Amino acid sequence: MANKKILIVDDEPNNLQILRQILNADYSLIFAKNGKEALDAVAKHQPDLVLLDVMMPEMDGYEACQRIKSNPETQSIPVIFVTAMSDVDDESHGFDVGAVDYIIKPVSPPIVLSRVRTHLSLVHVNELKKSRRAAVYMLGEAGHYKDVDTGAHIWRMAAYSCAIAKAAGWIAEACELIELAAPMHDTGKIGIPDAILKKTEKLDADEWKIMKSHSVIGHSILSKGDTPLFKLAAEIALYHHEKWDGSGYPEGLAGENIPESARIIAIADVFDALTMKRSYKEAWSIESAAAEIEKGAGAHFDPHLEKIFMNILPELIAIKNNWSSRL
Repeated sequence: MANKKILIVDDEPNNLQILRQILNADYSLIFAKNGKEALDAVAKHQPDLVLLDVMMPEMDGYEACQRIKSNPETQSIPVIFVTAMSDVDDESHGFDVGAVDYIIKPVSPPIVLSRVRTHLSLVHVNELKKSRRAAVYMLGEAGHYKDVDTGAHIWRMAAYSCAIAKAAGWIAEACELIELAAPMHDTGKIGIPDAILKKTEKLDADEWKIMKSHSVIGHSILSKGDTPLFKLAAEIALYHHEKWDGSGYPEGLAGENIPESARIIAIADVFDALTMKRSYKEAWSIESAAAEIEKGAGAHFDPHLEKIFMNILPELIAIKNNWSSRL
């Protein structure tokens, strides 16, 4: 982390020197002597972390922290207070204004180094999560790049999938994974010719054979990733058109031979597709769409998951309404 920049703010030169000695070997350091200088330094250098004194003239550390956190361009920068103010109320106020940690003076070098490393590591983890979500967004959009009618379909059905998985007993981490994997279920459509993908009339047998290949194409693309997320996404891409009675594609799997992830996506995908307006149809009512899902239990859909779907239908309607309010 030698290239990480840390801004150290204190009006006492001795305190600046102590922190310099502790951190100089591992980080690039920037110094400021008061709150105003701190804000200028944050804007100019965009440090990875700020070590901030509280008791300073003109603008104290609390106000400086509040201003850092109120600016969208700097609000993600972690702030650690380094202060002699050790009362519980002081610490509480520090967290209230947005600090992530509180170090009491006189400082202990091992504690300073440990806290700094910890919070810079958390920043790195958050950056990786953002990168992962960005990759998911791009692949999800790629799968529907040629489809002008889908709108927020892939994001809504991802939220539906997460809700169904949670109700089915999936642990929180797995629910988060399926919500991230779901938008990539139709990634393979980027390999389907426009003439077939955008055709509004019924596809003939040869065209339908090509259209069905999108599940295999999607699996081929996504299986190149070896993380749990992309393994799950590849599984979903391949099997989300399988049916409980074995009449689906590409492998004609039946019942519990179909991965549960794909069985969940199948319900979420169809429910959202039915309730959205497309160029060739009007949106179905919630009641009609739910009845269609119910009718498909034991044929198209896993009957156990269909019951879960019906039980949490009010939650799914709330998700749909929430997405409608964003558009």
